[in-house]
Amino acid sequence: MGEPADAALLLVRLVLGAVMVVHGWNHWRGGGGITGTASWFAGLGLRRPRLQAWLSVWTEIGAGALLAAGLFTPLACAAVLSVMLVAGLLAHRPHGFFVFKEGYEYVLVLGVLAVALGAWGPGEYAVDSAADIAVTGWAGAGLVIGVGVVATGGLLAAFWRPREKT
Repeated sequence: MGEPADAALLLVRLVLGAVMVVHGWNHWRGGGGITGTASWFAGLGLRRPRLQAWLSVWTEIGAGALLAAGLFTPLACAAVLSVMLVAGLLAHRPHGFFVFKEGYEYVLVLGVLAVALGAWGPGEYAVDSAADIAVTGWAGAGLVIGVGVVATGGLLAAFWRPREKT
């Protein structure tokens, strides 16, 4: 791909990875911690909210760390996509598009970036490339979308019970 593109992919991976790690850390240690995160998840209609809080923490921190290293990049991107789909569908969709109104604008950008990174691949400055296990192109994007959508569907089928309208 070339040095400038590989450097750009490294930057994208590092920034997206850092965003995910910090987001996961905040669910764990910020504000209301796990208890506050669990309470928020319960309000979204998720059963077993404390489990959901811990799953979100480890998914976000784990995916972020994998992205930063460029290790199992399509799977890390699938985790990001799944987290963004759940957030977009349950928390942000009812509020419309704009993030300043609690809308889905931000999660849409992160989710699409994860799919694009799956297609572009991790670049040369990545463990995947050094180990010659990088999956790119349609296969990478397909893996991100397939695993991300199946994981989201599984989580929602198992744990989401929408609130009844009063």
